[in-house]
Amino acid sequence: MVRVFVLASLAALAPFAIDTYLPAFHVMTNDLETNPHAIQQSLTFYLFPYALMTLFHGAISDAIGRIDTIKIGLGIFIVGSLCAAFATSVEILWLGRILQGIGGGAGNVVARAMVRDLFQGPEAQRVMATIQMLFGIAPAVAPMIGGLLLGIHWHSIFIFLAIYATISLIAAIKYLPETMPESKRVSFSFSAVTHRYKTIFSDKEFLLLVIALGANFSGFFLYVLSSPIFIVDHLGLSSTQFAYLFIPTVSGMIFGSYLSKKAAGNLSHKKTIQIAYIWMGLIASLNVLFCTFFETNLLINIGFVALYNIGMSLVMPVLSIAALDRFEKIRGTASSGQAFIQMLLSTVSAGLIVPILWFSPLGLSIGMFGYFIISILVISQTKSLS
Repeated sequence: MVRVFVLASLAALAPFAIDTYLPAFHVMTNDLETNPHAIQQSLTFYLFPYALMTLFHGAISDAIGRIDTIKIGLGIFIVGSLCAAFATSVEILWLGRILQGIGGGAGNVVARAMVRDLFQGPEAQRVMATIQMLFGIAPAVAPMIGGLLLGIHWHSIFIFLAIYATISLIAAIKYLPETMPESKRVSFSFSAVTHRYKTIFSDKEFLLLVIALGANFSGFFLYVLSSPIFIVDHLGLSSTQFAYLFIPTVSGMIFGSYLSKKAAGNLSHKKTIQIAYIWMGLIASLNVLFCTFFETNLLINIGFVALYNIGMSLVMPVLSIAALDRFEKIRGTASSGQAFIQMLLSTVSAGLIVPILWFSPLGLSIGMFGYFIISILVISQTKSLS
């Protein structure tokens, strides 16, 4: 069980890096003498290198081992966190976020690959769902921690991230075994990595599964990325009340993960996928209808996001494991490809989609519904429903 907690802490580093400093956006805008858009773009400066480097973390771990990859990635993340912590301008903040993005994905990618290295069959789905439940707590806790640390100074938020990464790194070294022995390692070179990705991304089934997975997550992540506007401007809450959004929505994720854990070995993948998509489609549709015809309501607007997350988290372990099982010999690289697609969609959301849709709750509800439509169209073409 200790291994599961350590793997979850590694996977949760990414949402901590995204969510912890969200309550500080307004203060950082004034302190760094910049504009809200420049602070918003610090998310893009984190997410883009994060997405790009996920293409390499898994391949590197297939070549030099899982633990060494975690050491290098989290080391870079810690340097980036300290850079952001002592930023005196938005440009230095951007540099720190870039370094965090370069290193931060190592924990998530390698942890996901190690789940399939260590566990098989229904047990793998249960473990993945357990990690997802623990991972899901991070977006709820992170903004609350950020709000408390904001009482000291926004710089302390990034110092906290450096400490969190350091503790996770030490725990990984102490408690996790090396699951990629030298006898199974593959070469790391540009041509070798390119060949492996050509193999992975030319596999239609893998591509469909990870796009569906990423689109489902993006339907919720829109609200995370736009939370400073959604919470303060649309819902009328303060920058210390992010818990009003994150506790219910993450509770939905945890409950969905719990259902997925219970479904493992009892329901077929096909049945689990069908139930999840019917639920997500219903909630996304009702969200649009409510936002079109009724005034903003704190309980209802947030409730729709929380309910959507139940279906999203129910199906996530199923799709993730199905994608990884396409390439058992290069599972680390497959995990990288999976994370890349998910973060690429999140990066597009942060830089392009969110600024267009955050004008009102209706805009965000349309974004959620749009991502659901993309996902249902994609998943309907996979063999996972046959």
